[in-house]
Amino acid sequence: MALLGTVGVAALLPARGAGADVADAGATGAVALLFFLYGARLSAREALDGLRHWRLHLTVLGCTFLLFPLLGLAARGLVPTLLTPPLYAGLLFLCLVPSTVQSSIAFTSIARGNVPAAICAGSFSSLAGIVLTPLLAAALLGADAGGFSPGSLAEIVLQLLLPFLLGQVLRRWIAAFLARHKKVLGLVDRGSILLVVYTAFSAGMAAGIWHQVSLPRLGALLLVEAVLLAVMLLASWYGAGRLGFDRADRIAIQFAGSKKSLAAGLPMASVLFGAQASLAVLPLMLFHQMQLMVCAALARHRARDADRDRDRDADRDRDRGSAPAPAVPQRAPGHVAEVSPAPQHPAARAR
Repeated sequence: MALLGTVGVAALLPARGAGADVADAGATGAVALLFFLYGARLSAREALDGLRHWRLHLTVLGCTFLLFPLLGLAARGLVPTLLTPPLYAGLLFLCLVPSTVQSSIAFTSIARGNVPAAICAGSFSSLAGIVLTPLLAAALLGADAGGFSPGSLAEIVLQLLLPFLLGQVLRRWIAAFLARHKKVLGLVDRGSILLVVYTAFSAGMAAGIWHQVSLPRLGALLLVEAVLLAVMLLASWYGAGRLGFDRADRIAIQFAGSKKSLAAGLPMASVLFGAQASLAVLPLMLFHQMQLMVCAALARHRARDADRDRDRDADRDRDRGSAPAPAVPQRAPGHVAEVSPAPQHPAARAR
C-alpha cells in the first residue's frame, strides 16, 4: 500500500525543478545508506558457515542468475505483440535482480523448511547480486542500462559496492547497535525505498510514462509475470527433487530461488537506468506484489502438507506401538496353575 501510495503522490505531485534535484540527491544518499546497512547486517561468518551446504546454494544461484535470465531472454519474442521495448527491458532487469532475504526466510519458516539454508542462500544471492546484476545488465541490456562507461562504473562502485564494504568493515562495532534499533532501521529501509520510488516515478511523469503504458499493456505484463513466477516455482520445486534434496531443502530452494528483491533492485535500477528508471522498475514492483501473495498462499499449503504428514506418521507409530500382545492361554475357572518348585541350593538338597 505504501508503494502504491508513493506512486500516486508522484503522479499528482511530481518533483520538478529544484525539488527534483533535492529528491535525486536524497535518493542517491538513500541508496548508499541502504547498501551500507546491508553490509553491516550481513554476517560473513554465518555465510561462510553455510558453505557446507554448497549444493543447495549453487542451486539457488543457478535459479536466480541463470534460469531467470534465460527465461527473460526468451521473453524477447513477446516484443512488440505483448510488451513494448521499455517494458521488456524492465522485465529482463527483473530477471537479473538477486533473491530476497527476509521474505525467503519467513516463507520457508511458515512452510516448515530449512530456515538456516534459506538465510545463507539469501545472503549469498545478495552478495553475488552486487557484482553479477550490474555485469549481467550491461551484457544483456546494453545501452538500455547505461552501458559500462567509466561514469556508470564509478556510480556503481560509489553508491553500491563501497557502502556495502564499509558496512562490512564497521560491522564488528555497530552490529549490536543495529540489533537494538532494528525497528527504527526497518523504517529507514522502507523510507529509503519509497524515496527511490518517488524520485523514479517523478522523473517518469516528466517523461510522460503513463502515455507510454496503456492498460492492455499492463495487463499483458501481469500475465507474462504470472507465467514467469509459475515456471520458476515449478522448476525450483521439481528440479530440487530431481537433484535429490529432501523436503525441507526443496522448500528453501523454492522460496529463495523463485523470488526477486525489490529492496536491492530499486536502488540498482536508479543507478543503472537513470532517467529511464521509472519504466524499468515497474515490472519489478508488480512482480514483487505478485510473489508475496502467491508465496504466502503456497507457504501455508506446504505447512498444511507438513502437518498432515506429521499426523499420519504419528498415527502409524501409534498403531505400531499398540499391536496386540501374544495371547495368554485361558484357564477354566478354579484351575490351579502348576508351580514348579524353586531351585534349591545343593547344600539344602543334601540336607
